[in-house]
Amino acid sequence: MANDESSQPAMNEAVGQQLQKAREAAGLSVSEVAGAQHLRPSVIQAIESGDYSQIDSELFLKGYVRTYAKQVGLNADSVIADLDRELEPIRQQREQEYEANPLVDIERRRRRKRQVARTLFFLVILGVAGYLAFAFLMPGQDSGEAQSEAPGVTEAPQEQKEPAPETTEPAATSVPDASEAVELSSVPEPDAEPDTLAPLATENPAGGDAVSEPVAEQIPTVVETPEPALQNVSGLATSSDMARLQIQFTGNCWVQVRDANGNQLVSSLQRAGDSIDVSGEAPLKVVIGAVDAVGTIRFQGEPVELGSYRAVNNRSEFTLTI
Repeated sequence: MANDESSQPAMNEAVGQQLQKAREAAGLSVSEVAGAQHLRPSVIQAIESGDYSQIDSELFLKGYVRTYAKQVGLNADSVIADLDRELEPIRQQREQEYEANPLVDIERRRRRKRQVARTLFFLVILGVAGYLAFAFLMPGQDSGEAQSEAPGVTEAPQEQKEPAPETTEPAATSVPDASEAVELSSVPEPDAEPDTLAPLATENPAGGDAVSEPVAEQIPTVVETPEPALQNVSGLATSSDMARLQIQFTGNCWVQVRDANGNQLVSSLQRAGDSIDVSGEAPLKVVIGAVDAVGTIRFQGEPVELGSYRAVNNRSEFTLTI
C-alpha cells in the first residue's frame, strides 16, 4: 500500500513535477529518460518545467508524457487526465489569439461572401430555368386561345351576312317570271300560223307533216333567246368582280377570309412556310390572328402593307376591295 501511495502523486501537483519526482525516485537522470525516448534533454526539461510551448503539438506532447510516465512507473492514463486539465487554459488562450488574428477575420468574411455568391448563383439558375419554361409553354397556350377564339370570329360574319341570301332569293324567283313571260309570248304564235299555214296547205295537200316540222323548229329558237336575259337578270358575279388574295406565313397564324357573299374561303391555322391562294367576289374580309407571323400579302398581284391596318394584341381585321 505504501508503494502504491508513493507511486501515485497528489492530484494537485503539476504533471511536470509528478514526472520529475518519479524520475528522481527511480534514480534516473534527464539524459537517460531522453535517450530512452530518442529525444533531446531539453524536451524532457521543458515537460518537467511545464513549458509546453516548446513541443510542436499537443499530440506529440501527450505521446511524450505517456511514455515518460510509463518509464518512471506512473499511471499513464491519470497523468494524461491531469495534463488535459492543465492544457485547458492554454487551449482557451490559443482560441482567443486565433479569433483576434485579423487574417482569421478576413478569411471568415471571404467564406461568408462565397456562401452568399453560391446562393445567388443558384437563385439565378432557378430564375433562368423558370423563364425558359414559361417561354416554351406560353406559345402553346397562345395557339390554343387563337383556336378557341376562331369560332367566335366566324359566327360574327355569319350573323352579319344572313340577310344576303334573302336578297338573292327574290332574284332567283324573278328568273322564272322572265322565262314564263317569254314562253307566254311564244304561245300565241300558233294562233298566227293559220295565215302562214294556208299557203303551205295549198302547196302540199298532205300538209299535216309539213306544218308540224316548222313549229318544232321554231320552238327551240324561242326558248334559246331568253338565256342572255337570264344571265343579266340573275346579277351573278362576273370575272371583273373576282379578287385574288395570296398570303405567305413565317410562323403559326390563324387566318380567315370571306368574300362579299359571306362564303368562307379559308379558316384554319397556318404554320411557318405555309401559304394560301384564294379567290372570291370582292370585297374580301380578312382576319389575321398573328400579324408578326405573316411574311407577305398580295391582293390582285399587288403587295399589301399590314402596317396600314389597325392591330390589337397582334390581331388585325380589315377589308380588301378592288
